[in-house]
Amino acid sequence: MGCVNRMNKSTRLLVALAAMVAVLLPGAPALAHNALTEATPAKGATVKKAPTSVKLKFLQKLNPEYTTIKLTGAAAVTASAPKVEGAVGSITFEPLVNGSYTVAYSVVSTDGHTVKGSYKFTVADPTATASPSPTATATTAAPASAPAASVAAPADLASSSSAPDESSNTGLIVTIAAIVVALLAVGGFLFARRRKTT
Repeated sequence: MGCVNRMNKSTRLLVALAAMVAVLLPGAPALAHNALTEATPAKGATVKKAPTSVKLKFLQKLNPEYTTIKLTGAAAVTASAPKVEGAVGSITFEPLVNGSYTVAYSVVSTDGHTVKGSYKFTVADPTATASPSPTATATTAAPASAPAASVAAPADLASSSSAPDESSNTGLIVTIAAIVVALLAVGGFLFARRRKTT
């Protein structure tokens, strides 16, 4: 009788854990919001050849109407409007002069989640022109079809330099790992109980 009661309790525990997994896993992908995964020039890089473009790759596809990429730094830069291809957004411009530059971006993925961030890189091309002035800034045209409320103003983008652009995938991994550990622990406990009762 005691063995049956123990088995009933174990069964109820497994059912409860299965229900918890069923509830948590469907919502887990929501934790994985869009995030910057690759940048050219790279974050913090010192490039020896003056670049003519900035290319940003994200986890998810971008909405072209709500993608803004801005480049400021050692000299005024006239850049193209952002071009979006799937999860990649880019701008093009004339070769940059030597100096430090900041890339600021504001994008909206197809799931409607907005991501803002910025990073710096340095141009140190031996054949490039020396930096004329550290105070010069650049402007990049936003797509004409983007509503005013969806395109961040330069001040907004500049203030986002400290915004984290790390993926929220860490929360998803931790959640799944915790569930797996819990299920393994319960399985080990039931296996040990069965060996004792036999």
